Amino acid sequence: MSDRRSVALLVETSNGYSRGLLEGIIAYTKQRANWSIYLSEQERGAMPPKWLDDWKGDGIIARIETAEIGNRLKSFGVPIVDLSATRHLPNAPWADTDDQSIALLAFEHFKERGFKHFAFCGDPGFAWSVARCHCFRQLTQIAGIDFYEHEAIARYDVKYSLDREKKRLAVWLQSLPRPTAIMACYDFKAQEVLDVCRELQIAVPEEIAVLGVDNDQLLCELAEPPLSSIVPDTQKTGFDAAQLLDQMMDGKTVATDQPLLTKPLGIHIRASTDILAIEDREIASALRFIRLHANENIRVTDILKEIPLSRRVFEARFRKALGRTPHDEIQRIRIQRVKELLQSTDLSIGQIALRTGFDHAEYLAAAFKRETNLSPSDYRKEHAVKFLSK
Repeated sequence: MSDRRSVALLVETSNGYSRGLLEGIIAYTKQRANWSIYLSEQERGAMPPKWLDDWKGDGIIARIETAEIGNRLKSFGVPIVDLSATRHLPNAPWADTDDQSIALLAFEHFKERGFKHFAFCGDPGFAWSVARCHCFRQLTQIAGIDFYEHEAIARYDVKYSLDREKKRLAVWLQSLPRPTAIMACYDFKAQEVLDVCRELQIAVPEEIAVLGVDNDQLLCELAEPPLSSIVPDTQKTGFDAAQLLDQMMDGKTVATDQPLLTKPLGIHIRASTDILAIEDREIASALRFIRLHANENIRVTDILKEIPLSRRVFEARFRKALGRTPHDEIQRIRIQRVKELLQSTDLSIGQIALRTGFDHAEYLAAAFKRETNLSPSDYRKEHAVKFLSK
């Protein structure tokens, strides 16, 4: 067995994307490598930590976000693998997610839902955000779909102010046609969009649908409404980066002109995009009412109190727009919420029934079996971890 190698990881641990990279690197070390890992808490874009000055190691895996960081790491004279698309160290090989595939997944997700107006909200300070915007814009142009872009100020720009950026974002959001589907460059930006929509009382997803990237569980589940997000295969990216570094430390020549790109796994669909684009304002309002109150065991008569239409006209227009009845939509939303609670909590079936508008656990179990061909218990066993939709 070869001597144990010392490897420094300069990757922030503050977000889901980076933690996924680290999990992939750890998986590689457990399977194939004999490494001593050096990892410390640090912010994104921060200079290398002080302990690195006295470190005598064999290799580095880092997200090199600035030229200063790149030059500092280059001075150590050891093999380096970059996890950033910014390319501040052009002669270093790098591993990254496939931005073109991410943009295509977002485009198809919105197109399937019938949206005719697409928009992108990014951060020009990140190369991957610029790349995603470019790919997304190209797809809309080819399809002849209206495209809108928010001219954001980079988060790490000296002129950046969160309050000022939110005000600019508010003006942009108010100018968009309804309904519009927005792809955000990542979950933090998507959460920002949702916050402003809430302040402006813009209905999400009925008027504005919002899709993030990274599927950061904490951000997505705490967002209001919960955020749909593209799931990158960060563990594979981290694993490939570790394998690449191992080859370099073995003295092998590796390509530095082409990145190792990993395709996304799919989309975790949550409430922020779980809708068909509806231009009929009364039906869109009815959908919003259903989404907000479905778990209160509402009936069609409750909806009609909010919508100035007769029952016959309402049900005809609803079926024309969605291809199902208002009652079917109420049930669909309730069953979707049951699925989420079965997948993400350990609540009993009785407790879930109370939270989703079913009078008894038996009623929930019967309705759930009718819709899914599975009992709630069997669904929980099969979907405890995986909850993706292509």
